Amino acid sequence: MPLNPTEVEHIAELARLDLSPREKTRFQKQLSSILDYVEKLKSLDTRNIPATSSVLPTHGSARKDEPREGLSVEDTLKNAAQTEKGQFKVPPIFGSRDE
Repeated sequence: MPLNPTEVEHIAELARLDLSPREKTRFQKQLSSILDYVEKLKSLDTRNIPATSSVLPTHGSARKDEPREGLSVEDTLKNAAQTEKGQFKVPPIFGSRDE
């Protein structure tokens, strides 16, 4: 399914790309090849292939999600550079409230 130059320009505009004429020609060929490959994939019979959400194995990837005791406030804040009223104190990003 070959793309024409107008379609490539439209795609580049959607992607906010400013392409040179040479790049437009190259991307026209590359995008056309991708679309041709997608057409080939559409012709495959996948009726007997189960749907998958990932190609990675689903076992052993994480520990069980079980509730457990968290850190105390004191332990959480013991290495903080600054604290105030039992919370982390961080410097303002856009200036102080007094400005």
